[in-house]
Amino acid sequence: MCFPHAGGAASYFDPFARALDGRVDVVALQYPARQERLSEPCIDSVTGLRDAILPVLEARLDQPFALFGHSMGAVVAYEVARVLEQRHGAVPVALFASGRRAPSTRRHEDVHRGDDDRLLRTVALLGGTPPQLLDDEDVRAMMLPALRGDHKAIETYEWQAGPEPSCPIVALVGDADPLTTRAEAAAWRAHTTGDFSLRSYAGGHFYLAAHQAELVDLVSEFLYT
Repeated sequence: MCFPHAGGAASYFDPFARALDGRVDVVALQYPARQERLSEPCIDSVTGLRDAILPVLEARLDQPFALFGHSMGAVVAYEVARVLEQRHGAVPVALFASGRRAPSTRRHEDVHRGDDDRLLRTVALLGGTPPQLLDDEDVRAMMLPALRGDHKAIETYEWQAGPEPSCPIVALVGDADPLTTRAEAAAWRAHTTGDFSLRSYAGGHFYLAAHQAELVDLVSEFLYT
């Protein structure tokens, strides 16, 4: 189960799914307010996203599953994993937390409070959105509600102490990511009672595109051993 980044869509994981080539049933979540769910209102809190996603996974607990979340998606996946274990005793094979500092770490972020230009500049600097999309006025207008709502969700998120998941957590980080340092990624260790590992890759916040083959091998290693 794949959880997109702030402003991201399920289609972001299409190359990942193709690379796995049927070895794994890749289910990428589509948050409201984008693509085919464009007309739906954005959910602007992590707990709200978690609660909307839980029924999707609760219907699939009869088979092994792993969670892969990038950026905001890593925190949403973590919150989902906590509830699934507490409520159903369902433990993922692994939780891959990509491009996001640990839930208990804090930075002051208020991009969602700024004007549209500031929000779009922030997105452009991270490099995950094709420039031609950001240059298109109509596309920008469609993207902005999801971008602002998602940034509000992750920037206002407050971790609450409580039982931690027992699944292995694999923290993944780009070595030049402006949003997550290696130390902040390593702090995910405190958020599992199970095994933990940290993998660092060359690149920024969206390091994934340049390391797809390595990530596919990593996920396969956890799912098939």
